[in-house]
Amino acid sequence: MAKDVNKTKPTTVDPMDFIATVESPQRRSDAERLIDIMQELTGEQPYMYGPSIIGFGTYHYVYESGREGDAPCAGFSPRKAQMVVYLMGGYEDLYPEQLAKLGPYKTGNSCLYFKKLDDLDLDILKEMITDSYHRIKTIYPD
Repeated sequence: MAKDVNKTKPTTVDPMDFIATVESPQRRSDAERLIDIMQELTGEQPYMYGPSIIGFGTYHYVYESGREGDAPCAGFSPRKAQMVVYLMGGYEDLYPEQLAKLGPYKTGNSCLYFKKLDDLDLDILKEMITDSYHRIKTIYPD
């Protein structure tokens, strides 16, 4: 098998110490709330994955190419311009009804971007995070 070539890896930085460095009070507050939400939904402790991603749980993947690595089962990042929640790839096809009711957001491969939590339907966001987490754990069991 190929080596883990990911540059982004778990670190020993405390997620709360990282959140304290976030400039925007809104992003800091949303990050604190997301830690509580994701910890409750996943039953996992938060950890830093690279310099700016807060992860919950981990899974090991191996692609057909042989590339392999580890990644968080759920996670988010309080970026400067917006918040990012990481979901299972292809989530737009998995959750079309939920996304239609979620509130203002933008999408990327496995990234859900939004300005603030208060703009979203939290029940829908929680449903998507929970389902994505469980799908990943099913596909990549420990």
